[in-house]
Amino acid sequence: MSNYQPITDRTLELAIRVVKLCQELDKHPGVAKTISKQLLRSGTSIGANVDESQAAESTADFVHKLKIALKEGRETRYWLKLLMATDIIPEAKLLPIYGELNEVIKIIGAIIVKTQKNHQK
Repeated sequence: MSNYQPITDRTLELAIRVVKLCQELDKHPGVAKTISKQLLRSGTSIGANVDESQAAESTADFVHKLKIALKEGRETRYWLKLLMATDIIPEAKLLPIYGELNEVIKIIGAIIVKTQKNHQK
């Protein structure tokens, strides 16, 4: 049995984890709520764009939507790094989601490269 999981499923699960993290952040006063809003937008946008790419009208459209997802992934990584650096949420609690995010970013990047390479043939 394979451990393969479609990127659409992985990004949905990542978004669920981001939502739960943001619910935790919203319990904190002040700046945590502001960061939560930014993190919620970028962290849920990854999966939304990956899902939207599945109905792309062309290869260029598919790649474009995945590039947006990749950018949102990088932004999400920034917010997680900021949370770790400021100790708003303990780093140990953030490392699992941070690790999964990095894996998702690598997968999306690989899909983009492979698609562009295959499209040039």
